[in-house]
Amino acid sequence: MTPLSEPWSRCAGWRKSTTRASASAPEPYDETMNDQQLQELLYQALETEIGGQQVYESAIRCAQNADLKEEWVKYLAETRTHEEILRQTFERIGLDAEKETPGRSVLRHKAQGLVQAMAMALKDGGPAAAQLVAAECVVEAETKDHQNWELIGSVAEHLDGDTATALAEAHAKVEDEEDEHLYHTMGWARELWIESLGMPAVLPPPEEEKNVKSAIGAARASQSREEML
Repeated sequence: MTPLSEPWSRCAGWRKSTTRASASAPEPYDETMNDQQLQELLYQALETEIGGQQVYESAIRCAQNADLKEEWVKYLAETRTHEEILRQTFERIGLDAEKETPGRSVLRHKAQGLVQAMAMALKDGGPAAAQLVAAECVVEAETKDHQNWELIGSVAEHLDGDTATALAEAHAKVEDEEDEHLYHTMGWARELWIESLGMPAVLPPPEEEKNVKSAIGAARASQSREEML
């Protein structure tokens, strides 16, 4: 593992203190924390927000349902805000937001692939097919985005100092919105598929009607859909 530079690690408060309260205290977390991989997580989180905006811009062009389009316009604005929150966090903890990493390159390629998939569907599949493909593309992008922020929240709980504070504050600002982006669009994708199969669909989906913001809530919303037909 390539360690962080000493000035950054010391000033940003990346690691937990190694001071032990007693001989029986648990091992300090910093003995296993991979600092290089933590930086990679943050760089990937930033790139995911940047690519996510491109995905939403394309998805909005594919949206036929007025409620869905309104939802994605809102999510695009929130994703732009999430990028800004991360950039501000990078400034606080001493990371260069423009630094390239292999992970960022991969994520940029994946975002471009999702944009191209929607363009292909719009050209060859027609409006209804393009809308469905767009919903699936948003789910794919938001799955990675949601995981990034879950990990950032977990990291913040295991650190001390300025970095822990900065990451925790950033996580608190976006957590509910990230939950909504993923779980609501998963509901849209499911119901659009059901509609395309010629079966009764619940549109907007139960996840949106019930304002779901958790995996448990999403499962309950899905189970309740029959009651909403």
